[in-house]
Amino acid sequence: MKPFERADRVSMQIQRELSGLLKKGVSDPRLERAVITGVKTAKDLKSARVYVCAPGEEGARQQVMEGFERARPFIKRELARRLGLRYMPDIRFYYDESLDYGARIDGVLKNLHAVNGSDNTSTDQ
Repeated sequence: MKPFERADRVSMQIQRELSGLLKKGVSDPRLERAVITGVKTAKDLKSARVYVCAPGEEGARQQVMEGFERARPFIKRELARRLGLRYMPDIRFYYDESLDYGARIDGVLKNLHAVNGSDNTSTDQ
């Protein structure tokens, strides 16, 4: 059994190249703080889901997604040139809410710790 499927290897390569492209190639200011959190390519390599996140409020998130949709033809063209695949997967961008959810949970836990921190006493006496 192969350690990685071809789709997984292509996904990792797309993520690596797309991250580099965001750092150096895309001039849209809406995408400056965007982070690629993952890429999932279909087994037939015809489509790829690119998961992105950006720090900030809801309005910034919407602007980032609009920036990616506007830059999608350029990004697909550049990735096709860099990857050298016979067929470039159709790329769709999705906002990854897992980091926002984790930050929200972390804030709730810190708030609980701050409120109940002095009330917690050790029972190991």
